[in-house]
Amino acid sequence: MPARNAAASPDRPLAGRTILAIFAHPDDESLACGGTLARAAGGGARVVLLCASRGENGSISEPALVPDGDLGRVRVQELRAAAATLGISDVIIFNHPDGDLRWSDVPEFHGEIVMALRRYRPDAVITFGEDGLYWHLDHIAVHERTCTAVRSLGADAPPLYYVTIPAGMMREIVATAHAKGGSPPDSSFWGIEPDAFGDAAQPATFIVDVRPWAVQKLAALRCHRTQMGPRNPIAWIDDADARRWLGAEHFRRAPIGTAGVFLLEQLGEPVASSWLPVSDAS
Repeated sequence: MPARNAAASPDRPLAGRTILAIFAHPDDESLACGGTLARAAGGGARVVLLCASRGENGSISEPALVPDGDLGRVRVQELRAAAATLGISDVIIFNHPDGDLRWSDVPEFHGEIVMALRRYRPDAVITFGEDGLYWHLDHIAVHERTCTAVRSLGADAPPLYYVTIPAGMMREIVATAHAKGGSPPDSSFWGIEPDAFGDAAQPATFIVDVRPWAVQKLAALRCHRTQMGPRNPIAWIDDADARRWLGAEHFRRAPIGTAGVFLLEQLGEPVASSWLPVSDAS
């Protein structure tokens, strides 16, 4: 149970607060909102990560990284390393089938999320929006299960936040990687068209400035070595690029859950216009 009586201070303004992040696969947490999780942890919050699967059906950037063929085992190790890099205090990894989260173990997964909500009593819950970042069905499943679980708590439901990647951002990362001169011409994000990220997503209502934590986010992404091989543009960007292209994370609050302080809004600023890259200043 979280320590609600921990005293906040100027250097630890989120002491005594808990954030529960719920995602589908190892690496989702770092890509979607690793900077916000690192910022919250650095500010004293207890950050809990719930991952629905071991990601056993994902890509393998280099076969030597998975000598026994058990990708799920390796990705769990990568997730724990990334979580430590971000300052995440608790990691919960379920073994629901990667690629089939929308249809398999639905009641079980719902119950597990409800149990986590009751155990940790988070001040904020973060998950995917309706678009699952890029219409990934497992991501959409996690969105649906999390919404249902939070809603089931009624008046005790914590604030629920959807994270999104703004349209155009991943295309810019690809262009930046190619400009380095070493990224392969066929480099991609796991074979996904860059413009699929954020395509037709609901607009964010506030952003969290994570430029001082963007290098930490990049380091966490690179912990996922099986997913971040030389064909992934993220492998080619540097710290300055990370601050520019990964330095702002976009959120919108769900219209459910009214209990508690609106924690993420305290960290963020309203979105005044369409997405623009942030400067390299930290």
